[in-house]
Amino acid sequence: MAQEREITVRRARASDAGTIAAFVGRAQAGRTAIDEQAVLERLGSVGFLLAEWRGQLVGMLGWQVENLVVRVTDLLIWPASEHTVAGRALITRMEQAAAELQCEAALLFVPWSSFSQMVEFCRTLGYEPTLVADLPKIWQEAAHEAHLRDDETVLVKQLRTDRVVYPL
Repeated sequence: MAQEREITVRRARASDAGTIAAFVGRAQAGRTAIDEQAVLERLGSVGFLLAEWRGQLVGMLGWQVENLVVRVTDLLIWPASEHTVAGRALITRMEQAAAELQCEAALLFVPWSSFSQMVEFCRTLGYEPTLVADLPKIWQEAAHEAHLRDDETVLVKQLRTDRVVYPL
């Protein structure tokens, strides 16, 4: 397994679209057909961070920021043996960027098929499963934009202790 210091995380560029499409195809074992054009379109609405080990893409994280809330919409790591190291590196880098943007919270949207595994991993990073209905109103709105209902659970980490109650 890779050591943490060997993982490099950087922002994705349009020139990475082909590499990202190939990575998704490998990681999804062909279940998800994605091409370079689809990646370019996604890059127009979601920022991506890429995790590389020895020059190879091992993970990606897609995120959006609105109203001081980060929504992690995409998280894919392959091979699975890299999930802890690459996942930690990607989430840490996303949180650093979110802090620069003065974000209050990060919401991770995890598919139910891997929810229990992700909960345990994300708890080590300070995330807690929370019902959408129990979130502050502005955070609820971010969850609703991701098509979650009030009775669904999202992984949440408060990034600032001083919440913004008036616009900046």
